[in-house]
Amino acid sequence: MPELERLAAHHAPAVLRFERENRAYFARYVPDRGDDFFTGYAARHAALLDEQERGTCHFHVLVGDHGSVLGRFNLVDVADGGAELGYRVAERAAGRGLAGEGVRRVCELARHEYGLRRLVASAALANPASLAVLRRAGFVPDHQVELGGEPGLRHTLDLRAPYAAASP
Repeated sequence: MPELERLAAHHAPAVLRFERENRAYFARYVPDRGDDFFTGYAARHAALLDEQERGTCHFHVLVGDHGSVLGRFNLVDVADGGAELGYRVAERAAGRGLAGEGVRRVCELARHEYGLRRLVASAALANPASLAVLRRAGFVPDHQVELGGEPGLRHTLDLRAPYAAASP
């Protein structure tokens, strides 16, 4: 099973490769990050590490063989015991349960390592696989949202209550 690792400086080349290789795939479900994301990636990665050091975000990569990044699982906007979960898995790794496993692991970290009590996450209605991952992890649909101009659904997870993601 691939390892979930806290984002570090040495991950930068592999994360950039992951984002480039999967750009078109991700753009099917979420707004494209734009060319500036890729041309200025070194500074962006350093800024992410700074945010992580301050505790306002917790970034993770799912690392496979030879250090390749198979997914990203992030907790952003950490405040008042809560955070927003965002994740993406490489096209070549889709359909293998890695999104669900990564979300489960990040929820456990949020609860036990970061002391969070509540998570929110959104997924596009056009992305039923992502919606299913959230629900299997114990997230409960909350309300409709707009994601890059497309309809989506916001979910919440109370980390203080027993939930599906806690199961092995």
